[in-house]
Amino acid sequence: MSPEEFKEARRALGLTQSELGAVLDTAPQTIRKWEMSDVRSTARGVNPVAARAMRWFLGGFRPPEWPRRPVG
Repeated sequence: MSPEEFKEARRALGLTQSELGAVLDTAPQTIRKWEMSDVRSTARGVNPVAARAMRWFLGGFRPPEWPRRPVG
């Protein structure tokens, strides 16, 4: 999964970087770096385990840590 695909998946799930970080037990700064273009010097490749988890989330899996949104 490319950084742009990862970012698009997060947005499709309606999560902020902080919320996704809480779900993945990862700092929001790390999420930000995973989403950066590879040409930036501070960019990191997307963690393969996180990419796999994103595919599960897109498929409908929701762990207990998933953020709850108020209804209304």
